[in-house]
Amino acid sequence: MKFVRLMLVSLVALASLSASLAWAQEATIRKNLSERLANLPRIDEISKTPMNGLYEVRMGNDVMYSDAEGNFLIQGALIDVKQKRNLTEERMEKLSSIPFDQLPLKNAFTQVRGNGKRKLVVFADPNCGYCKRFEKDLQKLENVTIYHMLYPILGDDSKTKSKNIWCAKDKAKAWNDWMINGTPPAAANCDTTAVDANVEFGKKQRITGTPTLLFADGSRVPGAVPIAQVEKMLAEIK
Repeated sequence: MKFVRLMLVSLVALASLSASLAWAQEATIRKNLSERLANLPRIDEISKTPMNGLYEVRMGNDVMYSDAEGNFLIQGALIDVKQKRNLTEERMEKLSSIPFDQLPLKNAFTQVRGNGKRKLVVFADPNCGYCKRFEKDLQKLENVTIYHMLYPILGDDSKTKSKNIWCAKDKAKAWNDWMINGTPPAAANCDTTAVDANVEFGKKQRITGTPTLLFADGSRVPGAVPIAQVEKMLAEIK
């Protein structure tokens, strides 16, 4: 028993020493980079990578890489050639994900097709040409609930159209009439704080383009991707 206790004490001491060394290393990198690069964004996290001597430097949702002393800063993709994995891409996907239960779905209007079991959230601007093209492709999806988040970021006319659609008696119909058939939404007045809230949420989450898709597993896909890719991602979510 005494031997076991000694082993446990030794392991705790070793873990404590390792944590202290790691903290000191991170502090050195943070200090040197911040002092040497005045315009560098605030560093949120520094962590080891699988590559010896290389550290990830995270600034918001952006990542770069540094040596152990903060003497060099590398921008680019870190690829594990043995496992054929783009580690930077995987990390960026994880950083950009948004848990589904944290999405402001109360500020969306929905379209349900079939059993509606699969979930898809789409941030779109009514004046976005890619969004219009993508909306036509969305008509092909079955057994899905689509949450439409009005996201007017292309100017005042986008805001006006978004608010008129939100205030329409049948939001989904007004949306489809405009996006698919080209019939502008009729002028309408109501409480449109939901539209403003969508824009604020999108800015905080760095949603910079439309359409942007969000899935039930938290993954984010920017752009009007092929509908086959959307179908594949929906099918893979359990």
